[in-house]
Amino acid sequence: MITQLAIKDFTPSADKTIYDVRDEANYKAGHIEYAQNQPLETLDRALLESTTGDVYVLCGGGTKAERACTLLNEIDPTRNIIHITGGTRGAQALGMTIISEANES
Repeated sequence: MITQLAIKDFTPSADKTIYDVRDEANYKAGHIEYAQNQPLETLDRALLESTTGDVYVLCGGGTKAERACTLLNEIDPTRNIIHITGGTRGAQALGMTIISEANES
């Protein structure tokens, strides 16, 4: 099942599975805390089965995340897939912590 959650209402944490589905370059340029880079083309049954619980999905603004949520829902319609609307750009606009390669060293 796919649900939506606005980025302003989301609190990233280490105990959540958060997929940033942008390509590696955009992910490295800046992503929210605790997000793992899982480009759209890497999403498959094995990846989904390697996690438990809810899966939070975001991208830069929402387009790729929406496609990713649809794909993950097709793989396992019983899993709770949460589309984080507003994405990384929204998080940055809200002043949330953004991790970039420059400050990850």
